[in-house]
Amino acid sequence: MNYTHNFNPTISDEEMFNEIKKESGNIGYYNLVHQDINPFKEYAKSVKQTNIVVIGIGGSTLGTYAIYKFLKHSKKLDKKLYFLESTDPIELKSKISAIDLENSLFIVISKSGTTLETISIFKYINSLIKCDKNNTLVITEYNSKLSIYAKTNNIKTFEIPKNVGGRFSVFSVVGLVPLAIVGIDIDEIIKGIKDIYDEFFTKQKVYIKLLKKARFFAEYKNNFNINVVFSYSSRLDGFNKWYIQLWGESLGKVDINSTRQGLTPIGIIGPIDQHSFLQLIVEGKRDKTVTVIKVDDFDSELKIPNDKLDGLEEFDYLQNITFASLINKQADATIESINNLDDLPCDVITIAGVNEQSIAGLMYEYELLTSIVAKFLYINAYDQPGVEAGKIILKEKLKN
Repeated sequence: MNYTHNFNPTISDEEMFNEIKKESGNIGYYNLVHQDINPFKEYAKSVKQTNIVVIGIGGSTLGTYAIYKFLKHSKKLDKKLYFLESTDPIELKSKISAIDLENSLFIVISKSGTTLETISIFKYINSLIKCDKNNTLVITEYNSKLSIYAKTNNIKTFEIPKNVGGRFSVFSVVGLVPLAIVGIDIDEIIKGIKDIYDEFFTKQKVYIKLLKKARFFAEYKNNFNINVVFSYSSRLDGFNKWYIQLWGESLGKVDINSTRQGLTPIGIIGPIDQHSFLQLIVEGKRDKTVTVIKVDDFDSELKIPNDKLDGLEEFDYLQNITFASLINKQADATIESINNLDDLPCDVITIAGVNEQSIAGLMYEYELLTSIVAKFLYINAYDQPGVEAGKIILKEKLKN
């Protein structure tokens, strides 16, 4: 008798945990908590340029940008980090015009060493200023075409482990070297992810939270197919973009039963999107979950002044309130309004403050969550055949 179905059997948390433990033996991102980061810190100390220009796309840049965007206004950094990702000619020219190329280190990042967008931008930069061992660093897989190019030209390289996928690579050399160069404490980043790693693999609070959340996403995937991350800080805009790639590229797959799976990620910013997307959440179709992310300590005492405005007396209650308190009350109001509906799945993540440990821990939790959901859906979280097909077509079009 042949039997086919388009649903996935429920497995126990213990079975799931054992699957993740087994997977952690060959999927590299899990064990980046144990890596030696001293070579990254030593190299960072040697960099004299004040402009650090990362040339890459997708997993080569999004995670690094997420951490830098979150921290840069709270850190006294003596170097600036730039990202050249898009082949949009207007944007590319505009970004480059704002950079002193003579005082720049160019970090070319491509896991495969053959990323078309990255190589194209690198070739353009090289036409403007000679990229050589004095101003260029290459981060790629061992013996890739980009690695061979670097060795031929005596350019410093760092190797991306083969078992660490691009969208899971932020805590590898891909993210840690650029961040260390500009002055972000990568020891604190590693501490942030190790705390989550230890708590998960010793089955403490993080384990319980992630298993429950992943199980809900998988078992209610046909009811709530859209997962909205509602981040209440503009500093988390980079995190939202990183989450969208991680979630979309990892979970949009065909499963072992040849059934198309996938959860749709959406990242929005509060309070801005209270005035737009929240309407769709509240009165739209019940096909969404909402995760609100709050920041407990914004490291800012900026306040609404006590000034009274003639004709606007009804707003006199807006006095001597910090903007940090205001945005968190806005978040709380949104959470309460959603919970009052009783039919919208909503959870809240509160991160301690604007520091390395907080953002690293949040991102590592989402990497773990992605892996667990993929196991529940019986898919491979670490390949991307849908993306690869487009790359092949593009190369053929450009050659012809």
